[in-house]
Amino acid sequence: MAAEGTKQVPVVKGKEIQKAPARVVSPFEDVERMFEDFFSRPWPSLFRWERPGLPAFRELEARLPRLDVIDRDDEVVVRAEVPGVKREDIEITLTGNLITVKGETKKEEKEEKGDFYRCEISRGAFSRTVSLPAEVDDSKAKASLTEGVLEITLPKVEKAKKRSIKVG
Repeated sequence: MAAEGTKQVPVVKGKEIQKAPARVVSPFEDVERMFEDFFSRPWPSLFRWERPGLPAFRELEARLPRLDVIDRDDEVVVRAEVPGVKREDIEITLTGNLITVKGETKKEEKEEKGDFYRCEISRGAFSRTVSLPAEVDDSKAKASLTEGVLEITLPKVEKAKKRSIKVG
């Protein structure tokens, strides 16, 4: 008999638990997986103005493009995934050893028939700032956009280029 103020929950017997094959467990592997899971998920947004009715902590409102930063002998190359962003809606800023990529995907105003079953395509502004591995000559920087990938080539200044030193 349940205590007053509590509800009884029926116990439903299901399938027996199947054991997974044994594997060697590494604490480092588990920690690495936790970090990957944590940092690959979007951060929650406290405010969701465009789509009321969705949970407030569902996803990051400002999208962060994924970046590659490649340190070559004479240059630094930065590649950013920016699908759906037009060339004129991208802004690249260099400040010291920091590069900032800003952009925006504009929301198309069109009437959708039916109810959304899933709504994951986000629109809006994004900004991402990362440090560069070497000092670059910003006056010679070049950028191109091909199939949703922004590539920025930044020549290194003379003193920042890699040199080999022979031990005598």
